[in-house]
Amino acid sequence: MTLTDLSDVEKITRTCLYEGYLLWPYRRSALKNTKRWTFGGVFPAACAAALGEPATMTTQVLHEGPADDLTVRVRFLQVVDRTVTRDGRPVDELTVAGERYVSWQEVTEREVVLTGAPGTAAVDIPEGTDTEQLPGGSACLVRGWRHLTGTVEVTAEPAADGVRRLTVRIANSTPCPLPDPGARHAREAAAPYAFVSTHTVLHSDRGRFVSLLDPPAALRDPAAACRNEGTWPVLVGTDEGDGRAHTVLSSPVTLYDFPRVAPESPGDLFDGTEIDQLLVLSVLSLTEEEQAEARASDPRAREILDRCAGLGTDDLMGLHGAIREFQTVSGEGT
Repeated sequence: MTLTDLSDVEKITRTCLYEGYLLWPYRRSALKNTKRWTFGGVFPAACAAALGEPATMTTQVLHEGPADDLTVRVRFLQVVDRTVTRDGRPVDELTVAGERYVSWQEVTEREVVLTGAPGTAAVDIPEGTDTEQLPGGSACLVRGWRHLTGTVEVTAEPAADGVRRLTVRIANSTPCPLPDPGARHAREAAAPYAFVSTHTVLHSDRGRFVSLLDPPAALRDPAAACRNEGTWPVLVGTDEGDGRAHTVLSSPVTLYDFPRVAPESPGDLFDGTEIDQLLVLSVLSLTEEEQAEARASDPRAREILDRCAGLGTDDLMGLHGAIREFQTVSGEGT
């Protein structure tokens, strides 16, 4: 499924969920891809303090409407170790039928949902493995993931007349080996036990949420009293112009209310610090050897290379720049 097939809320949620997943030049050997999973990590309580990482994430928002009209979705990525094997033995890399494969890490998406009134839901993802046979029969890709445990707790308290302050607290209780804080790759070793790139989406069909960036005058004090740890909630969906919306996205990526993915964007690039046009041109400039390594590094990198290679002149020119709206400038000196 491409971004064009998704709703506006799902587009921006998915884009933020994968922000920083893999950075240009999308190769395992690239220095900036040696430190991954940098956004929105919720690490196990047993090892978070030693790593200087959080073991919880807290979102607070203001909600107007029925107390039982609420859906909370917590979405995160789980690190998956991908190992290349030959005759049952792990190897760092292998070429099979002209295709190169390397051992590295991928992710899979996880979601925990609470509906109705505030309450608590358990995070309980069993440990597992999956084996992909490669051509020839003697080589495989073995993907494995850890058992993750934790809780998502939603509570509510009065904040103003007809307004509740909702708190969503995510905690990771996964058992994990105690890290050596001085070890160079201690954080990377703990990442498979973490909730990575954790995001919370709150929705109310009959109620609405209040902007924390630009709240109505009567709710400025209750909005200022909201405390968010490791994340920041913004309104998403349809902008009705009154500082309220039916949906909130709470993301570790700093956003403004009603963010949008540019319609010209060709799809996921994961590297939001770059300009799409320059990033696409940089992808197209990779040498054959660099492209081969990127393709071997990650299936999502392979999708980016194929997508960029398929863009035409009009697609590239569409990334050059766009005027979203015109505004009248008034006042002295205009």
